[in-house]
Amino acid sequence: MAFFLETLIGGLMAGMLYALVALGFVLIFKASGVFNFAQGAMVLFAALAMARFAEWIPEWTGISNPIVANLAAFLIAGLCMFAVAWFIERLVLRHLVNQEGATLLMATLGITYFLEGLGQTFFGSDIYKIDIGMPKDPVFLLDTVFEGGVLVNKEDVIAAGIAAALVVVLSIFFQKTKTGRALRAVADDHQAAQSIGIPLNHIWVIVWCVAGVVALVAGMIWGSKLGVQFSLTTVALRALPVVILGGLTSVPGAIIGGLIIGVGEKLSEVYLGPFVGGGIEIWFAYVLALVFLLFRPQGLFGEKIIDRV
Repeated sequence: MAFFLETLIGGLMAGMLYALVALGFVLIFKASGVFNFAQGAMVLFAALAMARFAEWIPEWTGISNPIVANLAAFLIAGLCMFAVAWFIERLVLRHLVNQEGATLLMATLGITYFLEGLGQTFFGSDIYKIDIGMPKDPVFLLDTVFEGGVLVNKEDVIAAGIAAALVVVLSIFFQKTKTGRALRAVADDHQAAQSIGIPLNHIWVIVWCVAGVVALVAGMIWGSKLGVQFSLTTVALRALPVVILGGLTSVPGAIIGGLIIGVGEKLSEVYLGPFVGGGIEIWFAYVLALVFLLFRPQGLFGEKIIDRV
């Protein structure tokens, strides 16, 4: 039973990290109606900025306190993501208002390669470390209930808590604020939103800025766990089944989908892997996403679109 709980908790923690990346996809889709393939590159660019500025700030300013240096690096990296969002809207999206979804999709692919090249030019292509002080030592829980207790990674617990808090804030933002309602209106119909005075360009800047902050938090956590390297962009591919499962328009759906995928990967690898030769953790999420595309393409919490003719 203790081993099952360890596997279950590990899956939940991994699922929260997947959901954190999936949030970026959901935010962009809710505001523009396009699937943002640049999200992985945004996570990489934000993580590179965070890692490099954390190295440079002590050299430039003489600050020896790592907490202050990391905080300053986080703020500067956030400003970088705001600048990236502004330039994306100014140079790309502004000229593609009311265009077909395929056109916007191809634009995000171009943004992906641009951000990867820009990150390599400014910050280098080596493997960098992000140390934000999260404890990496495991802890044993429920040792009075199970012999030996349940092994839990402190870093995963803290990361999951950060992701959960971010989801709560974003849910409140979309449901309770005037800007959040404007974002939902823009997602439903660009032309109708413009006709009632919603500034589409400003809305896109805001949502890309928010998605940039989400990418920064995701990049910071994943960079702390795995190191900052260009393979970090593949994390976004692991989040694709999460978005399909939870629904492209649902912030809570990204979380539920992430938890289901995370737990499903871990449990299937442990309990089904020995019967199929292992490696099931790699493809389990994609098979599950395929099943949902066949039988419920809008996902668990996505909005079902009905076209009337």
